[in-house]
Amino acid sequence: MPRLHIHRERHLVSRSGWLRAAVLGANDGIVSTASLIVGVAASAAVRGDILIAGVAGLVAGAMSMAAGEYVSVSSQSDTEGADIARERQELIDNIDFEREELADIYVNRGVDRALARQVADQLMAKDALGAHALDELGISELTTARPILAAMTSAASFAVGAAMPLLMVLVSPAALLVPVVSGASLAFLALLGAIGATAGGAGVLRPTLRVTFWGAFAMALTAAIGAVIGKVV
Repeated sequence: MPRLHIHRERHLVSRSGWLRAAVLGANDGIVSTASLIVGVAASAAVRGDILIAGVAGLVAGAMSMAAGEYVSVSSQSDTEGADIARERQELIDNIDFEREELADIYVNRGVDRALARQVADQLMAKDALGAHALDELGISELTTARPILAAMTSAASFAVGAAMPLLMVLVSPAALLVPVVSGASLAFLALLGAIGATAGGAGVLRPTLRVTFWGAFAMALTAAIGAVIGKVV
């Protein structure tokens, strides 16, 4: 049996697109909604007003994440499309130059010039545009932009993240609402950081500490602002 069929490697780079959008969306959902809830609660608002603010934050945040991610990734997709179209025309106008250009890429990676030309010839005979897209432009099936998928992932993950602090508002005693929401949200953030790091194959400690620290900072800042505004109003 060929060795490649015995030894199977598991690479996680294929997860980078959706993982980034999912982690970013859930993190934003927890931090922004928990901060909003803590800030409103610190101003001495009643539970009903806090829930209304939290739900409004969830809906507005999810739509904002979806729209922002769609616009951002669409811009990347447009750039990739323009580069592909330009490369397609260059292959029509001067295919010999493009063949040498591809061979030069392999030479710069350490391949012998004669062998590099053979590789370029064979790859271009099968899929000239695909070979140039991958090795010249760095565009592949794994990294290509997917605006709709990114937008849907961001919106859904934001809504899931935002629902967590909202649930804490419903179950926590009124007198302990701020500490319960804050503590639970920080625990959710730590869990999210650990899950994202594990799914991406990275170390757990640093991402967990990073996301927890910034979540705590955001909630502390909005709580202070809410308390000041509550006294003034």
